[in-house]
Amino acid sequence: MQKNHFELFGLPARFSIDLQALDQLYRKIQSEVHPDRFAAASSAERLKSMQLATEANEAYQILKNPTSRARHLLQLQGIDTHEDSNTAMPADFLMLQMEWREAIEEASAASDIDALDNLLSETRKTARQLQQQLHALLDQPDAIAAAAETVRKLSFIDKVQADIGHAINKLQDA
Repeated sequence: MQKNHFELFGLPARFSIDLQALDQLYRKIQSEVHPDRFAAASSAERLKSMQLATEANEAYQILKNPTSRARHLLQLQGIDTHEDSNTAMPADFLMLQMEWREAIEEASAASDIDALDNLLSETRKTARQLQQQLHALLDQPDAIAAAAETVRKLSFIDKVQADIGHAINKLQDA
């Protein structure tokens, strides 16, 4: 059975969460299971605290990211988004992807950090729109397939944003 990361933090299993509360709950758990608190404990207790710290860190990373949070919600319902194997996307989204990739290449070649920043802003705006759609889709049992497709789109956007970030860093380091 899929671990419910929301339960670990005592949060309701829904797409919209209070990120400040998540941060506070994460820090609380980490302080409770910090290895320094178990320095004099048995090896079994030290191992358990390390496992809990690792689990809390993984759960925190998943829940703080909207794409992975949505993926986790779908997994809790037994839905696999098949991001590795199902890359089919609507033609307009594929065209947008190609445009973004070309814009990254052109801006990188021209050493144009401003263009990359603008592109990053554009991708973030698109991601926010998709996240708003996800919010509604995840609440509708008959919209699970559409929610899974939206998660795949967000996953693509996350990769584009990472590539933009790498391109910016590369230009700044040059």
